[in-house]
Amino acid sequence: MDKNVGVTDKRVRTVIGAVLGTVSLATLAGAAPLPAIASPILGVVALVMLGTAATETCGLYSLLGVDTCSVSPDETR
Repeated sequence: MDKNVGVTDKRVRTVIGAVLGTVSLATLAGAAPLPAIASPILGVVALVMLGTAATETCGLYSLLGVDTCSVSPDETR
């Protein structure tokens, strides 16, 4: 698969993944006032966000034809 997640998108995904992971763990520990079902859901979303940031590839972007990678003018695809 071609990389389709740019630098800014990668940073945003990393921050969102970290925040959601922290909230998931806080919910699991009882420190956040969310229902118990929120912890695994937030955890999975956090892992997906961090995984797509790490691999710089997003399956949904591929399906929709979105590419946030910047391409220099002399580079061809």
